[in-house]
Amino acid sequence: MQRKGVRPVTTTETLDVQPTPLALLLLGRESDPRSERGVDCPGDLPAPSDPHLVERARAAKARLGEKVFILGHHYQRDEVIEFADVTGDSFKLARDAAARPEAEYIVFCGVHFMAESADILTSANQQVILPDLAAGCSMADMASAEQVAECWDVLADAGVAEVTVPVSYMNSSADIKAFTGRHGGTICTSSNARRALEWAFSQGEKVLFLPDQHLGRNTAVRDLGFAPEDCVVYNPHKPGGGLTPEQLRDAKMILWRGHCSVHGRFSLESVEDVRARIPGVNVLVHPECKHEVVSAADHVGSTEHIIKMLDAAPAGSAWAIGTELNLVRRLAKAHQDKQIVFLDKTVCFCSTMNRIDLPHLVWALESLADGKTVNRIEVDAETEHFAKLALEQMLALP
Repeated sequence: MQRKGVRPVTTTETLDVQPTPLALLLLGRESDPRSERGVDCPGDLPAPSDPHLVERARAAKARLGEKVFILGHHYQRDEVIEFADVTGDSFKLARDAAARPEAEYIVFCGVHFMAESADILTSANQQVILPDLAAGCSMADMASAEQVAECWDVLADAGVAEVTVPVSYMNSSADIKAFTGRHGGTICTSSNARRALEWAFSQGEKVLFLPDQHLGRNTAVRDLGFAPEDCVVYNPHKPGGGLTPEQLRDAKMILWRGHCSVHGRFSLESVEDVRARIPGVNVLVHPECKHEVVSAADHVGSTEHIIKMLDAAPAGSAWAIGTELNLVRRLAKAHQDKQIVFLDKTVCFCSTMNRIDLPHLVWALESLADGKTVNRIEVDAETEHFAKLALEQMLALP
């Protein structure tokens, strides 16, 4: 029974979302070769219109039995989440995979860097499968190993490399995680970024934060009390990162010029607009959002924090959520006693995450059931060693 005065939210329209001309790309039906690792599928996908896709997925999963373990990131489509054995954020899923040594195949319904992390943390006899190799992460691709090595040379020339500790966000490639491990740094998630920075500043005078400038700035300014001018942005596309040696010597936080294409869309105008439309609304955003958005929000937290906050919210309360649309729609359906809207008024799916759809999942599962390994993600031994050092440092954070 619907609670009086509470409007249920069950469709994209009631989430105040309007399609845009970029809808095909945002829904994962087009490609951006500048930011993705691949755009072709090596096999023949079943047609999206195949009425038996759900049955085929169930049958292939049943044939594989305990040999397969399917991970579903929170931002995946509902049709994919239905077949996930566990759901969660990227690091939780990688750890879940490592805790299932009996599973020969780990099918990671997420993006490339997540599958790499799972391969690093799982045993040598387990194979990590990414159903679509085009499922990359534009943020992770904003920092290449060559660019970061050049940045470190710039810091060395400025005389600050020896007092700088790299802190890399989980949303980074295995190469960047390995760079971090080689230079005595740590990985962080959006949940433990504050602890990671506190540890880093106990080890050195400065932090090189990769690759998301917004999470780094928000954590330093909002959580640690730094001034905005303590942060500078290193642009890998400019000589010397676009910074002078004096700027590097004066800075405490050297932020890589990277961002999330989803969370970076939210604006201060989005916050002001939703407050005008919904009196008393609670604005809850992810820390990958811009600093002005985070400053204007009522609550800020990781994906898991957002889910827990809405689970605990009282019936009848109103919420505007600044994170990926698949998750917001799922939360709205799960909490129809609350008014839940999307913070932005345009479609804001994670375009590459959405590339993993039911046809790709069916193709991957059926291939594995037929004894054919497809789209395996493998990290070389040296990269794995140093990346694991950085991940283990994160696990050891106080």
